Amino acid sequence: MSEFFNAILYQPILNVLVFLYNIIPGHDIGLAIVLLTVIIKLILYPFSLKSIKSQKALQEIQPKIEELKKKFSNQKEKLAAEMMRLYREEKVSPFSSCLPLLIQLPFLLAVYQVFRTGLSSESLGYLYPFIENPGRLESVSKFFFSLDMARPNIWLAVLTGIIQFWQSKMMITKKQPSVPGSQDEKMLTMMNRQMLYFMPIMTVFIGFQLPSGLVLYWLTTTLLMILQQYLLFRKDKVIELKK
Repeated sequence: MSEFFNAILYQPILNVLVFLYNIIPGHDIGLAIVLLTVIIKLILYPFSLKSIKSQKALQEIQPKIEELKKKFSNQKEKLAAEMMRLYREEKVSPFSSCLPLLIQLPFLLAVYQVFRTGLSSESLGYLYPFIENPGRLESVSKFFFSLDMARPNIWLAVLTGIIQFWQSKMMITKKQPSVPGSQDEKMLTMMNRQMLYFMPIMTVFIGFQLPSGLVLYWLTTTLLMILQQYLLFRKDKVIELKK
């Protein structure tokens, strides 16, 4: 682990986790993880909001993109120019939904490192002087049915996969009018459907091999994302009804 990564992400996250663990009645590590997730989510809120809006905007202009592909199917340069013009007019970037996710990746890696090594007594040497050292962290959460946060759990991984499927389903807007004879649209629809089922399956497969603490973080983050999407879509619906 590089010193920079340690100082900027790993050590602060570990200290916040231990602080929460110390102040929570009963010193429940599961509740500490949930609160830590909420704090990180609030820090990353602007980036995740931008990502959701970008994904939604890209889906909404998809019919226009398909029309351009059909109209300029044999003129690649003209198609590229027209698509760039469309992106400018709609104020949408095809890469705008990826950048916020990339920004969140280091946080996920830091949380992974915390739950891989941070629940051991040796890691408590990274605590700041003003954070009380509990001596050891009890990895079993009584609040979450005596779940050991340091060990993998298949049922928590399955639940996380189901919740991620729900979150992905929410991002699929109502069916847009199709472009007759558009093979690209059919291919895109097929790919979206495959990703809808493939990603939750991968979540279960990967989550089963990770410490339950990290999977709980993943689950809580997804639930917060669902809440964020619901509030955003509800706000947009209210605005549309007022027009």
